[in-house]
Amino acid sequence: MVFGKLIGGVIGFFSAGIFGAVIGVAAGHFFDKGFGQALGFDFGADRERLQRLFFETAFMVMGYLAKADGRVSEEEISQAEALMGRLGLTPEHRQEAIELFKQGSKTDFQLEPTISNFISEGGRQHNLPTLLLEFLFSIALADGVLHPAEQDILARTASYLGVNARQFEKLLSMLMAQQSFAGGQQSHFQQAPRLDELENAYKALGVASSDSDREIKKAYRRLMSQHHPDKLIAQGVPADMLKLATEKAQEIQVAYDLVKNARK
Repeated sequence: MVFGKLIGGVIGFFSAGIFGAVIGVAAGHFFDKGFGQALGFDFGADRERLQRLFFETAFMVMGYLAKADGRVSEEEISQAEALMGRLGLTPEHRQEAIELFKQGSKTDFQLEPTISNFISEGGRQHNLPTLLLEFLFSIALADGVLHPAEQDILARTASYLGVNARQFEKLLSMLMAQQSFAGGQQSHFQQAPRLDELENAYKALGVASSDSDREIKKAYRRLMSQHHPDKLIAQGVPADMLKLATEKAQEIQVAYDLVKNARK
């Protein structure tokens, strides 16, 4: 952000020469910082605090999800380890993630206070709750199936995050549809798509087939902006966990390309 510094410096120079320019740049710096935070960008230590908060919450709830059926199976442990490997965690962060996973799988772990702390410490970053739900959804679907107990935990988590039932159902529908495009390629849709593929593509974008091209493009751009790596890091998503967001952006891109090609 340099607009405030630039404008402040120019006004200050013409008002009071070099000294005025220095004062104007300083004032513009604070404007830029405030403007950036209003757009969802954060700075310095606060960003690191949010990243730590996201990391801790995500992996504790991950352990809680693994125990949704009453016990953590060997298969679920393997899936958790595979996900950590897929994220490319450093050895240090991997060990931290394992310890947090174990905390979440303990009998005395409480979901509501954990999410309440997440909201009180980082809730002002408006996109973090949705990003946390997306991450947890990816975890729940690690075995390819969303079990009723896991869906119940996700619904409760959404409720604690301030996401109402209707919003949760829409988000769940979008995420399920996006998952169907995991690892997809544009070339897969060179031929006319099947009706169910096209319906899933609309759901993945959170739009209806009756929406205009303009509305669909706007929804697509909003989703891609939400998953932009620079913005995610600024909002509090740890760098280790950006790979899932990148994969999510690829799924959205494939869905949008399918819709766009079908409408030509």
